[in-house]
Amino acid sequence: MTTVRVRAATPDDFASIARLTLAAYEADGQLKGEHGYGAVLADVATRAAHGEVLVAVDDAENVLGSVTFVLPGSRFAELSAAGEAEFRMLAVDPVGQGRGIGAALVDACVARAGELGCSAVVICVRGGMAESAQRLYQRRGFVRAPEKDWSPAPGVRLLGLRLELPRA
Repeated sequence: MTTVRVRAATPDDFASIARLTLAAYEADGQLKGEHGYGAVLADVATRAAHGEVLVAVDDAENVLGSVTFVLPGSRFAELSAAGEAEFRMLAVDPVGQGRGIGAALVDACVARAGELGCSAVVICVRGGMAESAQRLYQRRGFVRAPEKDWSPAPGVRLLGLRLELPRA
């Protein structure tokens, strides 16, 4: 069994992250009719300059998945308020899905939020997203936060989820 480890991304990882993120979003049908979001997903250097890009790697350092962790007020923050952390653009290479890679990335973001003293982690998911993704978040304790729902473009509905963190 291959070990999955999460670490900070380096510039050497950026091309792999861009490739797998686009592949994951395309496989899930999330780039149909999009208006430039693919370019945002592929611009890993900008994400890394305005947040923390984490990668899940195997024993041979192959990039299996990635996520962008941000705090309120940063360029890629969409939902987070004071004291909350947020993660976005979670993607697992389609050939590696179902192996706990997404869970490892979510757990790393929750741990990072805890390290920073955050009170909660918030995320948004596309309405109608895959059941496996919904289960991943539910198993980790995320609950619907309808007050965080929003629409970045006509026909795109994003649902807010929130995970309350234990107080230190």
